[in-house]
Amino acid sequence: MAETTTPQSIYVAYWLYKLDPTFHRLRDGERDSARAEFLHALEARPADLTLRGAYSLEGFRADADLMFWVHGPDLDAIQRLAIALRHSGLGRYLDAVETYIGVVTPARYDPGHQPSFVMGAPAKDFISVYPFVKTTEWYLLPFEKRRDLMAEHGLVGRHYAVSREKLLAFTHDGATRNGKGTGTATATAPAPTATLEEEEEGGGVLANTVDSFGLGDYEFILANESDDPTELCRMMESLRKVEVRRYTKLDTPIYLGRRREPADAVADL
Repeated sequence: MAETTTPQSIYVAYWLYKLDPTFHRLRDGERDSARAEFLHALEARPADLTLRGAYSLEGFRADADLMFWVHGPDLDAIQRLAIALRHSGLGRYLDAVETYIGVVTPARYDPGHQPSFVMGAPAKDFISVYPFVKTTEWYLLPFEKRRDLMAEHGLVGRHYAVSREKLLAFTHDGATRNGKGTGTATATAPAPTATLEEEEEGGGVLANTVDSFGLGDYEFILANESDDPTELCRMMESLRKVEVRRYTKLDTPIYLGRRREPADAVADL
């Protein structure tokens, strides 16, 4: 009998931090040393733990200054990295505002849909991250009804999103890179099984949705990426008009971040 291979799980973490103002009272040399120690801990992470992006939130939110997005096949390794960052020089001055944990699972309504980062799409300049919870009434609807409503949602979103053809091209071209900070997937995701139909060109948004049932207070964590923040704004406004919106219980807070090199994101603090 041929052996079957179970795809590795891909866990995702978003860490949002607020800087303690006392950090600015340190001497310049002390601040530089604290930043260097933090960056060393980040760089020393395991090879299969990918940093998708470091994001500066300065000027975008009053309650958060910095965000990191990491993913990999070992949730324990993700926790160990969080601890190493916390114990570093700068980490002692960072208060955790929010922590989102998720896992990549097969799509419920469209077998060909996967998070863009899993398909190898390079990270974009801006990111909008938020939690999502649906109402109880949603889960009591027949599956076919939920599938149809999500199809309508998908048609609207497709106008703004990078087309599936382009996303599949990343996968087929083998556009995954080493996990040490390149921002692409390092574990195997369930392969698309649906037939790809011809679709519109789409826009420049990369959609990334992961499950969070039982891993935190939310059901899903969403991260939309784009080089144009206006595109994110227009997409979210358009999605407010679809019927499935009636079944949204929570989809805030929303954190907007600007992707930078880790050293630059830390220097913004």
